[in-house]
Amino acid sequence: MPVAEAKPASSANKDWIRALERTARIDQAPARTFPVVIGELAEIYGEAPALLSDTEQLSFRGLADRALAYARWALGEGLGKGDVVALIMPNRPEYLAIWLGLSRVGVVVALINTELRGPSLAHCLTVAGPRRIIVDARLEAALFAALGDNDAPPVWTHGKGARGAPRIDLVLTAGGDIDCAAPVTLSDTALLIYTSGTTGLPKAARVSHRRVMSWSHWFAGLTNAQPTDRLYACLPMCHSAGGVAAIGAALVGGASVVIAPKFSASRFWDEIARWDCTLFQYIGELCRYLVGSPPHPKERAHALRLCIGNGLPGDVWTAFQDRFAIPRILEFYAATEGSFSLYNVDGKPGAIGRIPAFLSHRFPAAIVRYDADAGAPARDAAGFCIPCDRGEPGEAIGRIANDAGAGRFEGYTDAGESAKKVLRNVFIPGDAWVRTGDLMYTDDQGFWWFVDRVGDTFRWKGENVATTEVAAALRACPGVAAAAVYGVTVPGQPGRAGMAAVVPEPDFDLTAVRERLKAVLPDYARPLFLRLVTNLEVTETFKPKKQALAAEGYDPALVTDPLYLDDRTGYVPLDAAVFGRLQTGELRL
Repeated sequence: MPVAEAKPASSANKDWIRALERTARIDQAPARTFPVVIGELAEIYGEAPALLSDTEQLSFRGLADRALAYARWALGEGLGKGDVVALIMPNRPEYLAIWLGLSRVGVVVALINTELRGPSLAHCLTVAGPRRIIVDARLEAALFAALGDNDAPPVWTHGKGARGAPRIDLVLTAGGDIDCAAPVTLSDTALLIYTSGTTGLPKAARVSHRRVMSWSHWFAGLTNAQPTDRLYACLPMCHSAGGVAAIGAALVGGASVVIAPKFSASRFWDEIARWDCTLFQYIGELCRYLVGSPPHPKERAHALRLCIGNGLPGDVWTAFQDRFAIPRILEFYAATEGSFSLYNVDGKPGAIGRIPAFLSHRFPAAIVRYDADAGAPARDAAGFCIPCDRGEPGEAIGRIANDAGAGRFEGYTDAGESAKKVLRNVFIPGDAWVRTGDLMYTDDQGFWWFVDRVGDTFRWKGENVATTEVAAALRACPGVAAAAVYGVTVPGQPGRAGMAAVVPEPDFDLTAVRERLKAVLPDYARPLFLRLVTNLEVTETFKPKKQALAAEGYDPALVTDPLYLDDRTGYVPLDAAVFGRLQTGELRL
């Protein structure tokens, strides 16, 4: 199967046109929410498969009926428009049925990350303020451990729990009227989806029914989803990309969705072949894992026609597409709470998208100079933000629309956090823009390129260091299996010095790594500290957990892993004596 080149402009324009056609009339029917659309699809596709998994399957009719059963449960519990129910459940078809049914009658569903424990889980529940909690029985213990002795809303388990809580799966009823529910419109909140942003604990972003409709129908147009398609979905369903946009797009097109509990590199190609999938939703790290995996007999014997996702660097993009004979990759950039998004329908490796001139009014976005020391966009003498030139990295921002359209900022449950996200008086008095927290630049062709998160980029020797660039350079070194890069403070020296946690392979050589980094990185960007680790903990979206690493720093009293310092002659062991010289300022970097 030949690998396709970048799409010609005429073909790319067809994708844009389909997306525009899918979304053009959404606001003409304010009461037509996505749960209502699922009911319409049930009339069209009936018993055709909608959601598939190894443990359960739901047809379009079955999904609509199951969602209505949850709607009736909510009304029976006295829940109404604006009330919140927290949902804690791993990936499975039932997950979608629950939030579809509850949101159908105006209940707001907080999608809780199943990986959370203790204070983080308690925090997410607190900011949501749920009147009920639905938890998979397998996660019951973690929930009650997080709740502790605090007052909590009634808990319903799905499956048999150990504490005797009522089982929601045993009380669902078929038939019955839901017309008694208060009217629900596109402007009402459907979901709370948590986003970590750049700092602090997770924040609950409000997601309206309009946003759900826009996401699902826009992606249905871009992917040209058809009843003959099958989407392989293995990303966490508690996130907007994994649980709403791609799955919704497939269903809107009449396609079916194969829901996997989680990603597995070793089982991936067997799963794609077994389910005869034609679509796959990725994040860049999944593709990196697959490229780094041993050859698989089915890695080119598949029916995939399109992979859609975000965070795929250019080098991994090319290797992934070439090795696995992927006809087309559709990269996009979006944020749950953001006011604009980008789409690389042209297939340019590494770019996160572009905004055609005919869509500039729909996605008003800009890149402004960023002051790393201040942690905010820079301002000129008149107090306005400074637009970046082509090729100049800065923070991407999106203008907030005054109407209720796609560019509206719906914010978080915390008004204070919402206010922090908004820049005012950006280019003219009174305008308002949403900060993305992402550093980007545009090239001469109008493509946008991701650089780093503003919280990850640090400043050293008067220069901004992008952790993604340094990590990519490290991963390209022989003997490096994985790497995470972060900044650490050095007493008496401004900014933060670069440090990397590296997973070494058997042929790892400190000298060779240093020489390779000298050849590809400027002096200020090369990591001064190395920590050799056996593995890197990652989030459920496969991003390295760097906060704990940065907090431990390079103190050998805290870190038992081997530590090294670049003393300008090479990497040397960092022991207590060297650490002491750094602390007193005797040793300058």
